[in-house]
Amino acid sequence: MIRFIGLLLAVPFLFGGCVKDSVKRTYTLLKPVYKSKQAVLSDVGSKPAQSLKNPGKIYVYGNYLFVNEVNKGVHIIDNSDPARPVNRRFIEIPGNVDIAVKGNTLYADVFTDMLTIDISDPLEVRVAAVTPDVFPERVYVNGFTPDTSGYIVDWIQQDTTVNMEDERCFTCGIWLSDATFASMASSSESFSKVVSGISGSMARFTIVGSYLYTVNISALTVFDISTQLRPEKVNNVGIGWNIETIYPFQDNLFIGSATGMFIFNISDPTRPSYVSAVSHIRMCDPVISDGKYAYVTLRAGAQCGSVTGSQLQVLDISNLSAPVLISTYSLENPFGLGKTGDLLWICDGTDGLKVFDATDPTKLLFKYHIKNLEPYDVIPVHQRLIVSAKEGIVQYDASDPEKLTELSRINKQ
Repeated sequence: MIRFIGLLLAVPFLFGGCVKDSVKRTYTLLKPVYKSKQAVLSDVGSKPAQSLKNPGKIYVYGNYLFVNEVNKGVHIIDNSDPARPVNRRFIEIPGNVDIAVKGNTLYADVFTDMLTIDISDPLEVRVAAVTPDVFPERVYVNGFTPDTSGYIVDWIQQDTTVNMEDERCFTCGIWLSDATFASMASSSESFSKVVSGISGSMARFTIVGSYLYTVNISALTVFDISTQLRPEKVNNVGIGWNIETIYPFQDNLFIGSATGMFIFNISDPTRPSYVSAVSHIRMCDPVISDGKYAYVTLRAGAQCGSVTGSQLQVLDISNLSAPVLISTYSLENPFGLGKTGDLLWICDGTDGLKVFDATDPTKLLFKYHIKNLEPYDVIPVHQRLIVSAKEGIVQYDASDPEKLTELSRINKQ
């Protein structure tokens, strides 16, 4: 089976009606498996705690960690004692990869749509609202038109030799040329304070005040969540293409894309206004900022449009209207990153977690390297470091800038 997430990073598709040719070729046809929206949404709910199998994005909320299980749902982890985190519950959400929390409300994607979930009773969560088409990129690109009455939950792969002299209609599936593709104790414990949490640098959701901001492949969408269980879409701002991540700092949003970094001002929270952009060659691109500088990791690879040249870029943003690239540093396989004080943490994928002294951003000093994990994203909080990695969720004491001390590890099973 080919999971649909991988298909979003498109390799050559043939599509769009009927084509004639005089050549026989072998293709891999991926036929969608549909499930009705009603059936998918009926699966959403509280389940007993489950082992981590494929952890994705992380969200810190008070003494809790919300950990995405890619395409499956969300683990709720009691992190009151970071040295002994307790996996409490699992919220089943098919097709989920992104989350944000405010008060007793969880916002999460479910395939193309967004769910608003009441988590005031984590033992019995409730879907309060479904907002359609927030993530239209999961309605596939390059000419494939799905049945929008349901969700595509899987794909069936079939190799087929086609006589191109025959007319073939490709709207029944996606054809890839030459087989190429790339218990909350025993009580109902409530998240009572009306605050929002902290997302990592790989997030597509962020909450600032009473507003939820989401990015999809081409746009920034603004939701008024002053009434948390009834988000109201108030704006949709086109940005470009291949938008990937969003990171808030003060009155600005730093948005990473496969081709550059965008800055939008949210002094008027309902009307994000374009400030500036910096372009780069096509690579995967999360970004963070400390207000004076922006730090951008660029990951090369077939899925990211470039085969060589992974790096960190540091930009001076003292003039937000005209960011200036001041330094670059070679990396191996970077994903998320985080910064606290003068320390910069970089998840360099297969090359481990790297720590830099960023006292002088023009001359970052490499401090040390943790090689016993393959990190994906990182959140520094309260002199601790929370890392989502291939191995699971790892927490470190970061109070000593000269070394990290591992506090706990929730291994994936």
